[in-house]
Amino acid sequence: MPRFKIHHVTRYSYEVPVVDSANQIMLFPIEDEYQDVLKHDLLITGEPAVDLYHDYYGNKVGSFMYTASHKELIIDAKMEVVTRERNLPVVSASKEDQWSNLIALAFEIPYIDFLKQEKFDALHEVQHIAHAAESRQVNVLEAAYKLTEYVYNNFQYIKGVTTVETTLDEIWQLKAGVCQDFAHMLSSMLRMINIPARYVSGYVCPNRNGMRGEGATHAWVEAYIPFFGWLGFDPTNNCIANELHVRLAVGRSFMDCSPVKGTYKGTANHRLDVGVSVAYEDGVTQIDEATVLTPQPVAPTNGEPTNSWRKHMEMMQQQQQQ
Repeated sequence: MPRFKIHHVTRYSYEVPVVDSANQIMLFPIEDEYQDVLKHDLLITGEPAVDLYHDYYGNKVGSFMYTASHKELIIDAKMEVVTRERNLPVVSASKEDQWSNLIALAFEIPYIDFLKQEKFDALHEVQHIAHAAESRQVNVLEAAYKLTEYVYNNFQYIKGVTTVETTLDEIWQLKAGVCQDFAHMLSSMLRMINIPARYVSGYVCPNRNGMRGEGATHAWVEAYIPFFGWLGFDPTNNCIANELHVRLAVGRSFMDCSPVKGTYKGTANHRLDVGVSVAYEDGVTQIDEATVLTPQPVAPTNGEPTNSWRKHMEMMQQQQQQ
């Protein structure tokens, strides 16, 4: 059973002092038959009281208010987690029975939210690809594999070209982004072929070869496999999410399980820096990389592209349409 030490630091820096900072944090790893939380330490600027509760999807959530004037807010979480490998599906039911089972689930409460399809301009174009992967000639597990591989092969992993507010149309046009964008696209494609899909936030823990998404929060998708249950698919790394993935929360999208979000009274100009470190499987880390904070992309308020690469891609797309 792998044992991981995770350090997650979030820092908000404000141009001028702000007040009444109300925040929600989802920095409490899921505890079930596949994960045990051995230790959890949380330190927040001003040491406000944190109220804990479980949301609609069963995630553990903390909320706090920091009312004093401040130019900086730091949320520092240290976790120690043990994960267990889950066996991969061995389903004896025929592929016809599997797809029929999904149709029967469409109106059951645990799955309705994870089948709702987001509307976007490229919907029909993406549907064509999704249905080609399904084709009813393969079982549900194989169809989910195919779509995971499609996203992995057709989208570039590039940091900083998207924000948490980037839409499916923008992701589709750019064919680029990071783990949350890959998960957003995969979950939408799975839902198009009636496979319930839920967004997962957490961490990918490094192995000897390394994975994309290390050193930051990670995101992937859990698909419902008939007669088996939920199984994680990581389109960023083209793999099944198993004992090297630590789950923080699940939901319909990023907005349901963002590790940190909140509001405050004061200037709109702020900077967000995040640092994450995850120990290797042997529990040894040479450097606590979480202390080296890196700037995170913040949604622009003026509608302008966020960087030169994105500006270049949008210019090329406009020229192709002329």
